[in-house]
Amino acid sequence: MHAVYVAPFFLPATLRFIEAATRVPDVSLSLVSQDPESALPDSIRARLAGHWRVDDALSPAALVGAVRALSARGPVRRLIASLEQAQEPLAAARAELGLPGLSLDAARNFRDKSRMKEVLAAAGLPCAGHRLVADDAGARAAARELGFPLVAKPPAGAGAAQTYRLDDERMLASYLARHPPARAPALFEEFLSGEEHSFDAALIDGRLVWYSVSRYRPAPLTVIENPWIQWCVLLPRELEPYSDVAHVGARALKALGLKTGLAHLEWFRRPDGSIAISEVAARPPGAQFVTLISYAHDQDFYQAWARLMLTDSFAAAPRAYAAGAAYIRGMGTGRIRAVHGLDQAARELGNLVVEAELPRPGQAQGAGYEGAGHVIVRAPETATVDAALARIVRLIRVELA
Repeated sequence: MHAVYVAPFFLPATLRFIEAATRVPDVSLSLVSQDPESALPDSIRARLAGHWRVDDALSPAALVGAVRALSARGPVRRLIASLEQAQEPLAAARAELGLPGLSLDAARNFRDKSRMKEVLAAAGLPCAGHRLVADDAGARAAARELGFPLVAKPPAGAGAAQTYRLDDERMLASYLARHPPARAPALFEEFLSGEEHSFDAALIDGRLVWYSVSRYRPAPLTVIENPWIQWCVLLPRELEPYSDVAHVGARALKALGLKTGLAHLEWFRRPDGSIAISEVAARPPGAQFVTLISYAHDQDFYQAWARLMLTDSFAAAPRAYAAGAAYIRGMGTGRIRAVHGLDQAARELGNLVVEAELPRPGQAQGAGYEGAGHVIVRAPETATVDAALARIVRLIRVELA
């Protein structure tokens, strides 16, 4: 079967997904990108059936043209991508080409967070109160209705980018001055309290065939607002306590229109124990989550995702471990001057570490919650991993210039 993978740029995480897709048996894979083919590692380039470079890999028309050109190597049967921003353009291209996959309506349900909340609410699913605002008056009306604190974000954002917590009228006024909704509409949401989690799930023909739950320590927005906090993600070994989440999550994905694929749903456990859905994406999770899931199951989930998207099949090994990641960052932004505490962390926790990408002096650190590196640990006991993550962020300190 000839399939086409769309990857605008060859980022390290994207290359892992592409490499996995090239190794799916009985699939001949071509690639569409903005980056030149010469930028690919030799190990991937040698396994491709073809490559087509476009100026804009998020343009449906460009994708349709690329697929038609690559069809000279054999009819294209699948068109896939792991990037969230690519899901709607891919759906539009699939509709034009008559290819199976996420429909355009479903892609819009996932991509437009205001529309998403409307679909979920109509299905009777618990989610944050929300209002799409297009001017200052609408923003102030939404704030009165939702109450402070509230969250302001782009309707089609990802990864907490340009997401802000607004605690009062003063912060609202400052936000409106910097981000006028008349220029770009904003989504105002109820600020959800409680512990934030993700629900990552695989569906085939609308049927839930696998799921994973992770805990965020603390919520990404809290990490962005407090640069001294180093973020952690814990994948507990035990999933039985989350059966209610599996039920709600499966209903949410069905309501949004996902039939076959992998989805990443973020949710809160409120202080009273109830569930509230934050947002959902019809693509694999980012921030090393697929790597974490692979370690928890002792299985390559990059490969599992590729098989699911290309062959409609999915097989997951039992969850044999708890796993977690501590994301290492300094306070603020800038270049890294030094990293302290590595030797002590290695002495205490080295036997639990399965992967580490450590910050290096001279490396630039941005403002994101993922910081400049990460340490992944795993163990059969969830409590052991939880304690190790807490110890890592206490011991390792990044000094910025």
